[in-house]
Amino acid sequence: MKITKLTTYRLPPRWMFVKIETDEGIVGWGEPVIEGRARTVETAVIEMGETLIGQDPSRINDIWQTLYRSNFYRGGPILMSAIAGIDQALWDIKGKALGVPVYELLGGLVRDKMKTYSWVGGDRPDDIVEHMKKLMAVGFDTFKMNGCEEMGIVDTARAVDKAVAKIGEIRAKLGNAVDFGLDFHGRVSAPMAPVLIKELEPFRPLFIEEPVLAEQAEYYPRLAERTFIPIAAGERMFSRFEFKRVFAQSGLSIVQPDLSHAGGITECVKIASMAEAYDIALAPHCPLGPIALASCLHVDFVSRNAVLQEQSMGIHYNQGGEVNDYVKNKDVFKFDNGHIHAMKGPGLGVEIDEEVVIERSKQAPDWHNPVWRHPDGAVAEW
Repeated sequence: MKITKLTTYRLPPRWMFVKIETDEGIVGWGEPVIEGRARTVETAVIEMGETLIGQDPSRINDIWQTLYRSNFYRGGPILMSAIAGIDQALWDIKGKALGVPVYELLGGLVRDKMKTYSWVGGDRPDDIVEHMKKLMAVGFDTFKMNGCEEMGIVDTARAVDKAVAKIGEIRAKLGNAVDFGLDFHGRVSAPMAPVLIKELEPFRPLFIEEPVLAEQAEYYPRLAERTFIPIAAGERMFSRFEFKRVFAQSGLSIVQPDLSHAGGITECVKIASMAEAYDIALAPHCPLGPIALASCLHVDFVSRNAVLQEQSMGIHYNQGGEVNDYVKNKDVFKFDNGHIHAMKGPGLGVEIDEEVVIERSKQAPDWHNPVWRHPDGAVAEW
């Protein structure tokens, strides 16, 4: 079998798919994108695709190593996201060619279903509680929400009290019927993180995500020593070579690689195994589309340390496109009390509706994250 063609599709709300075709008629789909930089990743995919024409798609490891190592400059969000989408598509092809799900090619299931959580938005606690109650009615009991708005490098007690009051009100209204993680989103500086975390401890969040930016990962062990709340991070780390330094210095309880950013299935299986060796739980990051979610699930289904799977159905970013909009076999992501069962179809197990993809790609938006500023006009972390 030989690769004959790569085609990219930028899609609403902020996603991109790649289709890899072969001379035997087997097609694979991947999802290479950096949110807000889809055109940039698309260029990288096209450049890499030129070297793939005529290659045997079954040699996934060789292709991955070639894409990663054959150029002097490597790594980072753009190149690793391009590799990730191509890698997903190659696993999809291989599974379809052999007639088995990707998880079977990775050694088989360690679990039958995977627990997911749902993102909830809103600035007012009443809105958040109402959203949670609707999701609880269909079986969800685990959620994630933003832990705070923008925060200065050294901020006031008023800013801390505002963030804490919101979380406290949610816990007071729902009690222990729900678990929730709090995403600091890198908005909190190293001086403020221990202050805010200490104040949030009485509400027993499931985890604190990105308490500081990945660039400040040296603070993870320092923060971990000062709190019992598990610390999670990893969506802005892009290869096992970045993760190894963080694992070695300790501090993380939960690691969150993104299957569309961190080199795809090939790389994230290795990251998951490295995390297991350090007794770190796995909870892949995935505010993206159906191919990214399916790829995450295949890694979850072969990783004993996988504990939670993020998914973006209903997330506020999804304006103009939802996960199942692009899928023919929509039951593949059917929820069973907040869990998704192992898919049975070959490859990634999702049947992409190419007609919808082509039509929606004609109106693909150029999504960019908003620019936030502090009251003094300085740029704030979004």
